[in-house]
Amino acid sequence: MSAKMTAEEMGAYLEEIFPQVSDDFAVESLDETGCVMRLKVQDRHLRPGGTVSGPSMFSLADVAAYVATMGQIGRVALAVTTSCSLDFMRKPEAGKDIIAKATLLKLGRTLSVVDILIYSEGVEAPVARSTMTYSIPPKRAG
Repeated sequence: MSAKMTAEEMGAYLEEIFPQVSDDFAVESLDETGCVMRLKVQDRHLRPGGTVSGPSMFSLADVAAYVATMGQIGRVALAVTTSCSLDFMRKPEAGKDIIAKATLLKLGRTLSVVDILIYSEGVEAPVARSTMTYSIPPKRAG
């Protein structure tokens, strides 16, 4: 089984539906198992001390889960986050983008469960781990 959307199609889709933040993220890869996303870290993503802020890492995890899910089900309006957890494990390295590796754990008719590991670019040890659950709205009878 292959993804219903390519990384390039997903990037264009994010620009269309989330223009306010689309420049922050890049879809590095997308396949049937999940995706790899990049947060292009800028000053507005930092907190005092030069580390990437928790809300910025949460946003990356949430977008990665969304992309992993949409990559399999296609453009589905109103798919929303219903549950999330985020464990911060290490301080991200200053001056580096952060990378999310999202893996689909379950993709059903109504729920998608995604595991996300977040890394500082080029660093082997993850800085955070997240689990996100997306609710997929029922298909309308045509």
